[in-house]
Amino acid sequence: MSKIKTALVGYGSVGRNIHAPLISVCKDLELVAVVERTQQTSKEKYPHIEVFKSLEDLLQADTADLIVIVTPNEHHFSQAKAALEAGKHVVVDKPVTIHSSEAGELRDLAASKGLVLSVFQNRRLDGDILTIKKILDEKILGRIVHFESHFDRFRPHLVDNWREKEVPGNGITYDLGTHLIDQAVMLFGRPLWIYAEILKQRTGAVADDFFDITMMYEGLNVRLTASVLANAPIPRFLVLGEKGSYAKYGLDVQEKAFKSGQIPEGANWGLEDAEAWGKLHLENQTISYPTERGDYRIFYQNIADAIKAKSRLHVKMDEAIDVLKIIEAAFLSNKEGRRIYREEIFG
Repeated sequence: MSKIKTALVGYGSVGRNIHAPLISVCKDLELVAVVERTQQTSKEKYPHIEVFKSLEDLLQADTADLIVIVTPNEHHFSQAKAALEAGKHVVVDKPVTIHSSEAGELRDLAASKGLVLSVFQNRRLDGDILTIKKILDEKILGRIVHFESHFDRFRPHLVDNWREKEVPGNGITYDLGTHLIDQAVMLFGRPLWIYAEILKQRTGAVADDFFDITMMYEGLNVRLTASVLANAPIPRFLVLGEKGSYAKYGLDVQEKAFKSGQIPEGANWGLEDAEAWGKLHLENQTISYPTERGDYRIFYQNIADAIKAKSRLHVKMDEAIDVLKIIEAAFLSNKEGRRIYREEIFG
């Protein structure tokens, strides 16, 4: 079968540095168009593509069969809906929408038209979370009682970015929280209850820049937290079990590679150096535990396979909706200072 003609809506840093390279190296996708409102920057790297000034112009031209939406969160719902109504398969950068009800509407629309709809939850394919999944599957730590996931940075100064402005879907909870919650739900499913603290800690901040979310399971406490004022080494992951603990520092190597302009190809893509591996602290020994290969390329190959009816989607809309419902519950918990239980979250 021929390659699936793919268009990218939005060419900011995420679209330019991550989505476009991943689409370009996928053997079953062909990047044919980019939507840029005011420039044609994408033609510098991809001179063969068409550049459109709006999604409406792109859809009217009927250039592509798969539309990838990488625009500010407030536009995700309307743009994904327009693309689906035009009969296009759609991938939306996370979060798929701001409200879970909107995501449900998109899910139903895609299903009614027999179209593929997914959300770019690339951090399911980080090497560290894949390593933790392996540790859990092999029961190396026995029964797990505590799982802690941090995504901390030191960015003390406000920047001119829509995520830090007074717009719908702004802030760190919709940004990094979407990833951390998705990873936790992937590993452990729906929680019994959640409790959240969501704060604006930097002077003058109008968007949340810190969260600390507890997700409670039967016999397991999950803590998800992120800060932009953390300038000390803090574990990315900490897993405690009856047979020992696992601690991992540092971020997956792929993001840094993308930012440096590396093409996601070659035998070493996504492999972490041994000195950065996490440590297993068992009863009588501490050992370095090899980090699995991280590989975001798998996401787009799965999208192509799903469109060609060769495979089921890895990231399903029902899962994305659960993540949004947990985010909504986190904001409610922060507002009312209480636990939000499963029945209230998921109905």
